[in-house]
Amino acid sequence: AKAFIEVGQKVNVGDTLCIVEAMKMMNQIEADKSGVVKAILVESGQPVEFDEPLVVIE
Repeated sequence: AKAFIEVGQKVNVGDTLCIVEAMKMMNQIEADKSGVVKAILVESGQPVEFDEPLVVIE
């Protein structure tokens, strides 16, 4: 599937950044602040932990 965001993209509070699957549920992860995506810290399909940073927004 196509990525929701890419480095350099402007995002606003509430924009969907990615989807995380947990216990067979798909959860949209939304931006908690507006800014520019500086880094995407995980790859698609990679397992993540609770509270793990996924995206850097400045």
